[in-house]
Amino acid sequence: MNNTNLNPEKIYLITGAGGFIGSYLSKRLLDHGYKVVGIDNLNDYYDVGLKEARLENLSTLEDFIFIREDISNKDELMAIFEKYKPDVVVNLAAQAGVRYSIENPDAYIQSNIVGFYNILEACRHYPVEHLIYASSSSVYGENKKVPFEETDSVDHPVSLYAATKKSNELMAHTYSHLYKIPSTGLRFFTVYGPMGRPDMAYFGFADKYFARESIKIFNNGDFENDLYRDFTYIDDIITGIEKLIVTPPAGDDQVAHRVFNIGNNSPEKLMTFIGALEVALSNAMGKEVTFKKEFEPIKPGDVPATYASTDRLQEAVGFKPETSIEEGLQQFADWYVEYYNKK
Repeated sequence: MNNTNLNPEKIYLITGAGGFIGSYLSKRLLDHGYKVVGIDNLNDYYDVGLKEARLENLSTLEDFIFIREDISNKDELMAIFEKYKPDVVVNLAAQAGVRYSIENPDAYIQSNIVGFYNILEACRHYPVEHLIYASSSSVYGENKKVPFEETDSVDHPVSLYAATKKSNELMAHTYSHLYKIPSTGLRFFTVYGPMGRPDMAYFGFADKYFARESIKIFNNGDFENDLYRDFTYIDDIITGIEKLIVTPPAGDDQVAHRVFNIGNNSPEKLMTFIGALEVALSNAMGKEVTFKKEFEPIKPGDVPATYASTDRLQEAVGFKPETSIEEGLQQFADWYVEYYNKK
């Protein structure tokens, strides 16, 4: 990317800065000399120590300001916007996880609906050049047509998490229409990599192996009709976001709102992914790693396949994620073994 397209004098506000994608994006922008204001409430949905470690990697960099706050606190959020007047906002703060939305729906309404409404209101009262926000591949529900295209119907979510993300897209479209806020929604497809989320399957599989426990695979043990996932490496995600930051949607006579898939456009069987993780951990450990496996029925809210069409993204910014799962999982395994001192 030609990084001169980003203006070093502008303020880039990133919510969820202690999260997986948020911390990587913050570091990329800071490494290029841009000013970043990061917000995160550091909730305990997963290991807070990992979030703090991500932020520690950012704290030594110039032009980074971190504010511990919850985007569902409207008064405090408005005060932050008033003080820093961000030019670009990337909203990555959200309650994540499909299965957890069944156990704790309140957290999803508070963060993903109320919190996002507050972000929109802040962008309305303190106008920004571009709002980018996290949607999810989950909005496609049980769509049978693959690859998933942004023009597909997404009116039948199968989890509350997916419903909140669909709601975010509708809310952003409305605010773009009413208040001319240039907005871009990103439907992420199974993001993975070093310092990733411990609630994700690949991370949990590594945890289970070192705890000498079996991993649970929710595919009924049906290898012929295995689950497919479009696994997307974190660096590809960040490059896509960075390119989109400098290309806000057009306004004028049309609504300045658009949605993009960010996926690998190359879905893998779940069992293939697990095999690649075993190989990566074997390389990192210097010995053969084989998971003990238990097969269980598919969980409520899970979908049989995620598969992104990335044509729209490629047309808009000339970028398509290309990191292979072998390369990406090796990066994760090397980090995991070192970070948790497993050798």
